[in-house]
Amino acid sequence: MEFLDVVFRRRTTNGPFLPGAVDPEHQRLLLRAAAAAPSQFNSQPWRFVVVEDRASIERIARISGESMTQVMAEGTFFDRYKRYFRFSAQEMEEQRFGMLFDRLPAVLRPFTKKAFTPGGQALMNRLRVPQTLGAENRKLVAGSPMLLGVMLDRREYRPGELSGFYSLFSMGAAMENLWLTTVELGMGIQFVSFPMEAPERWAEIVELLQVPEDLELMAVYRLGYVPEEQRRPAIDWSSRERRRISQYVFRETCASPQEGWDD
Repeated sequence: MEFLDVVFRRRTTNGPFLPGAVDPEHQRLLLRAAAAAPSQFNSQPWRFVVVEDRASIERIARISGESMTQVMAEGTFFDRYKRYFRFSAQEMEEQRFGMLFDRLPAVLRPFTKKAFTPGGQALMNRLRVPQTLGAENRKLVAGSPMLLGVMLDRREYRPGELSGFYSLFSMGAAMENLWLTTVELGMGIQFVSFPMEAPERWAEIVELLQVPEDLELMAVYRLGYVPEEQRRPAIDWSSRERRRISQYVFRETCASPQEGWDD
């Protein structure tokens, strides 16, 4: 059951990586694992760009940090994702999905209950909280030994058509293969999401990576090795952070939740 151990230890790495470069053989294994994913008609719509150049990583890090500052200052981030934020163990226990912010950075703790109010947003802006968070985000991305851009072939990725769905499904399978492989290699991975919240900044990354017209840049990830002591254990299925099986599995029809599997 070694494979299941890898599956249940899969996590997103929120902290810094070790400073060393990613072994080229590990890079090769990661991308071969991704390319082994299934795809409709064996279309293999994914393309990848590996970024190790320090100047490029620094520029993407700056774009990411500035994007975070922008969307945090505008309030759009909190408004868009507030349904996923939990600020107490009790709330997490009741919802069993989303993110529990019980260990917020010191700069955010005074705003826990006010994050979604106009007054709280104005106060955070006066105290330059978005700038502080953006600077931390820039530093985190800049400290990554490697970034990975994930693209889709526009001949396959046609939003609104079935081929668009098939392409996204295939990309998800490819990235899950890659993600699980990072666990086996003692690595971590995290989605660099904030530039996508600011389309004009995302366009800068598209230009930097020289993405051709026939490809669509879908995501950028940061990767590196994780210190041994920070590698996370397998998922605790009794955790209040995961839905019970009866909340997402049904038997025969969607009117009958699966019984007997929650323990």
